[in-house]
Amino acid sequence: MRGPMISLERLFRPRSVAVVGASKTPGKIGHAVLVNLVASGFRGAIYPINPKEEEIEGLKAYPRVTDVPGPVDVAVICVPAPAVNAVAEECGRAGVGYLVVITAGFKETGREGAEREKALAAICRQYGMRMVGPNCLGIMDTSTPMNATFSANFPFQGRIAFISQSGALCAAILDWSLKRGIGFSKFISVGNKADLTEADFIEDAAADPQSKVICLYLESVEEGARFVEACRRASRTTPILVIKSGTSQAGAQAASSHTGALAGSDLAYETAFRQAGVLRVHTMEELFDLAQAFVRQPAPPGNRVAIVTNSGGPGVLAADAIENSPLTMARFEKETIDRLRKSLPAAANVFNPVDVIGDAHWDRYDAALGAVLDDPGVDGVLVVLTPTATIEPDVVAEKIVEHHRRHPEKPVLAAFLGGASVEEATRYLLGNGIPCYPFPEPAVSALAGLLRYRELSTAPAAVEEWTFPDVDRAAVEEVFSYVRRDKRVVLLGSEAFRVAESYGIPCAPSYLATTPDAARRLAEHMGFPVVLKVASPQILHKTDVGGVKVGLATPEEVKRGFVDIMESVHQHLPDSVVYGVEVQKMMPPGRELIVGVTRDVQFGPLIMFGLGGVYVNLLKDVAFRLAHGLTREEAHAMIRQTRAYTLLRGFRGERPADIEALVDTIGRVAQLVRDFPEITEMDINPVFAYEKGLAALDVKITIR
Repeated sequence: MRGPMISLERLFRPRSVAVVGASKTPGKIGHAVLVNLVASGFRGAIYPINPKEEEIEGLKAYPRVTDVPGPVDVAVICVPAPAVNAVAEECGRAGVGYLVVITAGFKETGREGAEREKALAAICRQYGMRMVGPNCLGIMDTSTPMNATFSANFPFQGRIAFISQSGALCAAILDWSLKRGIGFSKFISVGNKADLTEADFIEDAAADPQSKVICLYLESVEEGARFVEACRRASRTTPILVIKSGTSQAGAQAASSHTGALAGSDLAYETAFRQAGVLRVHTMEELFDLAQAFVRQPAPPGNRVAIVTNSGGPGVLAADAIENSPLTMARFEKETIDRLRKSLPAAANVFNPVDVIGDAHWDRYDAALGAVLDDPGVDGVLVVLTPTATIEPDVVAEKIVEHHRRHPEKPVLAAFLGGASVEEATRYLLGNGIPCYPFPEPAVSALAGLLRYRELSTAPAAVEEWTFPDVDRAAVEEVFSYVRRDKRVVLLGSEAFRVAESYGIPCAPSYLATTPDAARRLAEHMGFPVVLKVASPQILHKTDVGGVKVGLATPEEVKRGFVDIMESVHQHLPDSVVYGVEVQKMMPPGRELIVGVTRDVQFGPLIMFGLGGVYVNLLKDVAFRLAHGLTREEAHAMIRQTRAYTLLRGFRGERPADIEALVDTIGRVAQLVRDFPEITEMDINPVFAYEKGLAALDVKITIR
């Protein structure tokens, strides 16, 4: 993993660019890149590199990068894949700072390509070069300006930094954006991410004054922990919107634990995005609807929204959308209602939504907007307009802009329904900073996104990772070493108990007995009643084979129970390896919960909390957080996220449970799995929560 944040200033604002593989032949990528670079108005030096040409597009050509007379900040490589690494070596010797490797034919093609890509990355490290790609469309910066891609289009200048893992999607969005009038600050195709990743470009865009919002299309994340940290820092000043493809839950089917089965392959991304302050969207249209709102409007000071409309139906649709979102319909002050009554006809609705009715002219919108924006109980306004014979959409648009300038602290969005009759008004609104949508629902969704970002950006900064000094790492290492020597990956219950105990996780005492007399002595030592469980890593469902005895209250019952379990297990599973019988102190009933861990390949261990017991997979009342960066506040938040929280606070006269002890346990589990990355899955189910303290009854741990 790369180190701390680096500057990409010379990548996006280079003094000179070499196009290696530049061509005179239209239709070749080397020709398109060179033509685009010139046509974009790039003001630095451009060096075509082609050993067979003297000049290309009126520019002197050079056989190699090492032949260029001046320094080269960026080399855009368009030669065939087998020649790329030799070119990269030449660039390194020439002191090139950055490579943009457009050429395909690397890890996306199989083993040979992957080896070539690995060698290319090594060359970059050797010479201290940074690289975009390989297998990418290239990069653009509209303020430099620079178009170092083979795209057919160059975007309008704007404030959106767009980062995409798909070059084809970049090209399509560029074409679409020109029709929609959407502008960009940067346009980056990351390709295979052999060196620079989305985390590097997020950090760069957040530091770029030309970029007001960051949009990403992701298929995967290379360095999960670094991605989360980069987003966490950047999102405090710059909104980050992500659309993530590949949301299959196939990963859940291979999991053996409750936690793994409930996690699935997409949930780690969802959890990481939430903790990193990233806003996730699910369609490209939603991505740019929201991006335009962030570019043009402030985040609302609160969630109270007023609607002004000239049609009841669309107004109700907007109100319904608000009620089904984190937003709420604003309640007007008496003064506001009085103002509306004086300026609107008797048939108009002066409450929220404000309906200026179908025969309205622009003046009713003018009066209504003035009243509701002046109301201190209104945090944002949605203006809905349907074209009628009496309305003047262009004048209404002008009044919306005027009123927003009086109240720049409150977001104002519009939904102008219709086609040609509202086209000019829509264009005017967009040109003057008011996002305008064809229907109310996307406008409400954009307002809700602005609110979500307000909450994320004003949340307390992440504190230092929560740790506990009173843990015994050596004891856990000893247990894991024994399990490995025994050629196992699943711990016995007594071993898992010792691991949990070593990290201060409260458990019902559990010890392994290999004879009936040993079981009796353990039971007498810990006190009756006790529970007996067969100790075998091969038997997951112990009750099904008669491997559990509950409520044994005398020494004789314990000895007899030991014998009965061994006989029953041998009868049902004669080939299973049995280590003995675990003797566990029987605990009084409590509220049944689960705390679990599953390990994600990108983001590391995920902690789960929820209702436990036999219904955990049925009810699925669970919340997840990343173990890395977990704070006490996040542990509290994940408990509050579940319905279990209602029970824990005390339900129908019950005394509240010890929530602080539960929070403490979640934190200790998180530290355990951070300290021991070999833990792949862990279930503590059930955990009995009491008025004072708690007790884990069953702990399952699987290691690599």
